[in-house]
Amino acid sequence: MSDDPAATTESGPASGAADPPEGPADRAPDDDWGAPEEVRAADLPEEVVEAVPDWPDDPYLDRVSDRLMHSYDLDKDAHVAGERWDLYGELRVVNQKQFVHPALSYADHESEEYLFARRVGRPTVADLERLVDLGHDVADERVTGHEEHYRTDVTFVLVADEIPDDVREFVVGFRDRTLLKFGYYGHYEVNLIVVAPARRTAAASEVADAVQAFALWEDLADPDPGLLDRIARRFWS
Repeated sequence: MSDDPAATTESGPASGAADPPEGPADRAPDDDWGAPEEVRAADLPEEVVEAVPDWPDDPYLDRVSDRLMHSYDLDKDAHVAGERWDLYGELRVVNQKQFVHPALSYADHESEEYLFARRVGRPTVADLERLVDLGHDVADERVTGHEEHYRTDVTFVLVADEIPDDVREFVVGFRDRTLLKFGYYGHYEVNLIVVAPARRTAAASEVADAVQAFALWEDLADPDPGLLDRIARRFWS
């Protein structure tokens, strides 16, 4: 976590906390999120790094992609679910138990996440409610319930200039989980994240762990569980 008192990330039960007062010290420079070149290439094959889009006109999203690319297939300016998104990502994970040899596997479980992010000015609760409805539409279209399906997450991220109090309260108190065939075919979740990078603050719904990638003011290398560990625990707990 950052020592900056204005740098906050919230999730879980609604706290109603307001954005910190705006001032010169509370706003990050437009180019504050530039990532060193070596960060993009660390521990990844060259062909993977080359396939990741760049956001040259948006240093913040470009820096976010540096965190997401280790787990997600990313696209920019994507038209998905009938709308345009500045950043779109897909994550798929297969958990497999093996008996003696990898070819002899059983208890396969599949999990996936569809991540949609775009910039907005001042979000409203009505905007978020519409995204929740869109999330169910995406799930209806993409989620195929079967015995090996464990979980699908549909996550929406609004990158805003500010987070109004009612929006923050709605987001941190939100959870929407739908069981498929009473859970026999797994379930899907709609997640919400609103982040105001210039003010170094974010709000996330209960299981929206992708907020770690968007909260650039927080260090993924701190003693708390890292992004990949939390994703793995979330999918297989």
